Amino acid sequence: MRNILISAAVLFVISCSQESGITPDYVLSAEQKHNKFSSAIPPVLRVSTGSVIKVDTHEASDGQLHREANIDDLKNIDFGPIHPLTGPVYVEEAEIGDILAVDLLDIELHDYGWQAIVPGFGFLSDRFPDARLTIYKINTVAGTATFNDKVELKLNPFPGVMGVAPETAEMLSTIPPRANGGNMDDPNLTEGTTVYFPVFVKGALFSIGDTHAIQGLGEVCGTAIETPMTITYRLRVLKDKPAIKEPQYENDEFYAVTGFGETIDIATKKAVNYMIDHLVDNYDITAEDAYMLCSLVGDLKIAEVVDVPNMLVTMHFPKRILRQL
Repeated sequence: MRNILISAAVLFVISCSQESGITPDYVLSAEQKHNKFSSAIPPVLRVSTGSVIKVDTHEASDGQLHREANIDDLKNIDFGPIHPLTGPVYVEEAEIGDILAVDLLDIELHDYGWQAIVPGFGFLSDRFPDARLTIYKINTVAGTATFNDKVELKLNPFPGVMGVAPETAEMLSTIPPRANGGNMDDPNLTEGTTVYFPVFVKGALFSIGDTHAIQGLGEVCGTAIETPMTITYRLRVLKDKPAIKEPQYENDEFYAVTGFGETIDIATKKAVNYMIDHLVDNYDITAEDAYMLCSLVGDLKIAEVVDVPNMLVTMHFPKRILRQL
């Protein structure tokens, strides 16, 4: 049986993202922030399902690497404030076991960003031990930034961190991705996408931040173009749907699942299993056929490899095939 609800949700998000002047129900400033994941962090806002929230976000350094920053600012950076997240937002109807759908309706670039090589951090930190910092001027009208005198970049803005509260009062680092989402750093999570999170605590407690102007799959040097942004999103609680263990997402072209793990093998096996589960739970197909079909049209992608101790792998499954199931 086709998952009519999810397909309809995508069409709804696409139509919303094409509208101009989306009117939010609530607005949050970048100062309404935290930088841990925990069920003990009090919400800055309470909303009902279906609410539209417009938020500003700080960039990943929380203002330490600004428009006039230099290499000394990078060398002296304090990692304590890293990953300021706007939120959390409490959704009244959200109960443990539900799914929180986050419709990314609009993403607005701000006019500057930075990228760095941070000593001791990054996939090839042993090869590149020295600090380096680039400050970018962002053309918010054209959606571009100049890398050097030869390379002009067309930007693809997205939030690097999105997530709900985990079922612990411990203050967890935002650095690795987890089952609650977190630092997924997946450049496919752009405007017009719906992201699905399992709800672990009452109210869900959703937060968003670590916004990136552009990033390749993997984020191999450890940073994207890190920049403040303004994001408008809608929160919807889905009840009585097949449970999910980790975040999933979709747009008009594909449905995707995510899997985190301390190795690529662990993350990959989880992602493949989650896609098979999604197909079996929502469509008229056996597990064996789903497994074989994933081998024919499912695309595995490495979303990130630098957010220790976990890596994130996704599998994308084309909608043109789902429509035939």
